[in-house]
Amino acid sequence: MKRTTRDTAEGARRVTRRALLLGSMMGAGMLMLAGRMRQIQVAEADQFRLLAEENRINIRLIPPVRGLIHDRTGAVVAGNEQNYRVVIVREDAGDVEEVLGRLARLIELPDEVVERTLREVRRHRPFVPVTIAERLSWDQIARIAANAPALPGVTPEVGLSRHYPLAGGLAHVVGYVGAVSERDIAEQEVPDPVLQLPGFQIGRIGVERHMEHALRGSAGTRRIEVNAVGRVMRELDRREGTAGRNVQLTIDHRLQAFVQARVAGESAAVIVMDVRSGDLLSIASSPSYDPNLFAHGISVPDFRALLDDPYRPLVDKTVQGVYPPGSTFKMAVALAALEAGVTVPEERVFCPGHVDISGRRFHCWKRGGHGRVGLVSAISESCDVYFYEMGQRLGIERINAMSERLGMGVRHALPMSSVAAGLNPTREWKRDRRGEAWQVGDTINASIGQGFVLSSPLQLAVMTARLATGRAVAPRLVRAIGGREEPPAETPALGLDARALAVVRQGMSEVVNHRRGTAWSSRVVESSARLAGKTGTSQVFSITAAERAAGVRRQQDLPWNRRNHALFVGYGPEEAPAYAVVVVIEHGGGGSSAAAPVARDVYLQALHGGFPPLAAYPEPQRNRIETMQQDLSGRMAPGTVGGRDRA
Repeated sequence: MKRTTRDTAEGARRVTRRALLLGSMMGAGMLMLAGRMRQIQVAEADQFRLLAEENRINIRLIPPVRGLIHDRTGAVVAGNEQNYRVVIVREDAGDVEEVLGRLARLIELPDEVVERTLREVRRHRPFVPVTIAERLSWDQIARIAANAPALPGVTPEVGLSRHYPLAGGLAHVVGYVGAVSERDIAEQEVPDPVLQLPGFQIGRIGVERHMEHALRGSAGTRRIEVNAVGRVMRELDRREGTAGRNVQLTIDHRLQAFVQARVAGESAAVIVMDVRSGDLLSIASSPSYDPNLFAHGISVPDFRALLDDPYRPLVDKTVQGVYPPGSTFKMAVALAALEAGVTVPEERVFCPGHVDISGRRFHCWKRGGHGRVGLVSAISESCDVYFYEMGQRLGIERINAMSERLGMGVRHALPMSSVAAGLNPTREWKRDRRGEAWQVGDTINASIGQGFVLSSPLQLAVMTARLATGRAVAPRLVRAIGGREEPPAETPALGLDARALAVVRQGMSEVVNHRRGTAWSSRVVESSARLAGKTGTSQVFSITAAERAAGVRRQQDLPWNRRNHALFVGYGPEEAPAYAVVVVIEHGGGGSSAAAPVARDVYLQALHGGFPPLAAYPEPQRNRIETMQQDLSGRMAPGTVGGRDRA
């Protein structure tokens, strides 16, 4: 059948429409493809380039340089030293055990090191480097580098590790660093990636821990090129991190060294505070320990030796130790009595050597009694019976209120570990904690710093500084952070009665500077440097009737750990107070015989900035003091650790 012209025209129109539709579809597809190609090649080029380079480029963190810790003179007390180490990455190593076997033929790897490395490798993700060994010699590092092709996944590195140049001199204050644990990471909501770096360390105790945020800094990054088997070929670029900020302490390391040498062989705590600013110039706990042992990884025998030492070198006795303050507490009771108006300085109380209260006999330390004593002589001669009487008149509430104003029973804010609050007891405290009513005998014991009253040497130092100035002095340990001075806290007046404070200070002066004072033998004869203070003896155990029958009459006859604690608190110069000093010698016996001589030597050392002239001491003592100074000068070398040599 022959097609008509009309049919032919209609067919042509249909073909044209189909061609146009198909062409349009093809054109749209081409435009979409062109647009996508442009997006890939231009807009997303960096992303795809990175995906391609991930096969040969790794990005690794660079640990930040930890900030230094200085003393007030600028001496470094916590620094960094170069540390050569070797690490392994599981995903690059393949058979980790076999690689470790090859490495053991190049450097010494004890079985326990290999086992520990295998445990760490299994515990971490495959790409996390694990430290095999550190503090290697240059020769060891060179052997590893020369044999790199046979050690896949093994990388020698050079980094920094913490070092404490004064060793035990400031161990309890500065503290030490240690390896990061899983618990450390779990405790953070958003863990810092730098914590997973091999061998990275963080502060564990002391300033190292409490100033961790300032000292740590932030990590940098480096891009490295690796080959097909993960071997590092070259470093492409590096962006250094931010170093931690330096911290300057108020401590004078020279004075601290003297203190440690002076109390070597004792279990003791000594504090020297600038009463004008609250700066802690020395805060020493004896015996000490070497924090480098912990920073390097302490051995089990070394740690066990520290734990088993009866002198407790790991405990910071200055802030963690709490003791009955004994007679050093009497100034608080005296001030409370004067301010409450329950006595006047002129009143005299008769001391027969004991007093009977509620059917119980309370003794004075002087069995024969002091006779008639007023407030000044009661402080200078430390009459217990006088303060038993004041305690009954005051009641525990007023004693508590005054001692709190003087800084007792308060946890003072310092960047140190486990700062104790002590115990400033009240009726409510005994009822809540012990389920018992407060008794008159409790107040009697508290009035001479015994019974439930407990204070740390730091709190005694604050009390002494406040007595010396009449102001709310607060302790300060950090002087500057990152080069910026930390301003001392304001010290408002305590509002103490000026006449009452003058009477108490007179009593403290006569403790040291009057022939009948309990610390007369520890006086300073240099008129411009006279010391005022108070001795204390806190009872640990009483001598039992059976022991007396067996001939045990004196503290020296008891085992060391049953003897009384010896205390002394003081300030000077008397006319213009600059320093407060506190000495606590555990089981030292009497405060006048054991603690006061140490306090005088430490105070004079701080005042003169070195060994004081012999003219500062009473003439009969000068030969002995000169010999002592010569001995101490040889024991004050940096890095020495206070030991013990007493029975």
